[in-house]
Amino acid sequence: MEIVRPTLLLDKNKCLKNIERMVKKAESLHVDFRPHFKTHQSAEIGEWFRPYGVKKITVSSIRMASYFASHGWKDITVAFPVNILEINEINILAEKISLNLLIENKEALSCLKKFIRFPVGIFIKIDTGYNRTGILASRTNQIDSLLSELKNSGFLKFQGFLTHTGQAYHAQSRHELLNCHFEALLKMRILKNQYRKDWPGLKISLGDTPTTSICDNFDEVDEIRPGNFVFYDLMQQKLGSCTFDDIAVRVVCPVVAMHSSRNEVVIYGGAVHLSKEWITNTDGKPLYGRIIVRKDGEEILLDEKNYVSSLSQEHGILKIAHKDFDYFKVGDLVEIIPVHSCLTANLMGQYLSSDGTIISMMR
Repeated sequence: MEIVRPTLLLDKNKCLKNIERMVKKAESLHVDFRPHFKTHQSAEIGEWFRPYGVKKITVSSIRMASYFASHGWKDITVAFPVNILEINEINILAEKISLNLLIENKEALSCLKKFIRFPVGIFIKIDTGYNRTGILASRTNQIDSLLSELKNSGFLKFQGFLTHTGQAYHAQSRHELLNCHFEALLKMRILKNQYRKDWPGLKISLGDTPTTSICDNFDEVDEIRPGNFVFYDLMQQKLGSCTFDDIAVRVVCPVVAMHSSRNEVVIYGGAVHLSKEWITNTDGKPLYGRIIVRKDGEEILLDEKNYVSSLSQEHGILKIAHKDFDYFKVGDLVEIIPVHSCLTANLMGQYLSSDGTIISMMR
């Protein structure tokens, strides 16, 4: 396939290696592996998990659950607080598959008790420090209130406690990341020990790529739900979750203009392709992507003095060291390693696989 506009390139072999590595990690930890499919959002890529024995998945919306259910996935957790406006869609889905939902307030629970018509599993969302959503682990009075409502609640079956250690993404060192994981793990273990007498079999579910990639202590955890690991990205590489060689996606972009007076190259590839997620480079400046060029058939990863420095809707501006400016000319294709592959994939909408095939996504 001839590339003439921004194209998301997927290295299938790297992707499969990432899947296999995480499957083995889950096996070594003796935990269930319920990968989050929000990263790739593709039925075809989902099929790559099946040969490794994966039968349970995580998604981020009822719509996504319906998409993967229509492609044969029968055990799905929606790791997003219940949107009570979707109760009709939830019932349609719950009739067909084993469905787990996430609650953190009485309003959602009351709606489910009143309107749900088929069995569903219920996880209570716990905030272990990310401060995005969920009940603080220390607020046991709120947890008690929800659990009281769940007793004798017909089609609703309490599964356990679920958290996302999103604060790990803000860690500035491996030590800080390990501390994030340990603090979250400790809070979840305390909850499990406190409630398992009254709720035997309750599960603890943790989900994030940095800690599942790096950490080895998952005592008392029953399942892990990483998602980004399937592709990885610059953010993960900076955290130490992966190496550059593990990153399975790149956005191939045409060079459309050059401005040697200010050492800038303009590419057709902007915020609508890469997103506006950024990390800091070695000079402390926002970096929206790393640059790969090819010379004489050789792939060259340029250092951080060369980087995507700004993005508008369709334009990407590359800051280029003077010594490296000759790597570029108008009409060339350059490859950009994204900062956050989940958002980039969602924006791009499809993949060009390394085997030359086009892979579609949920749309």
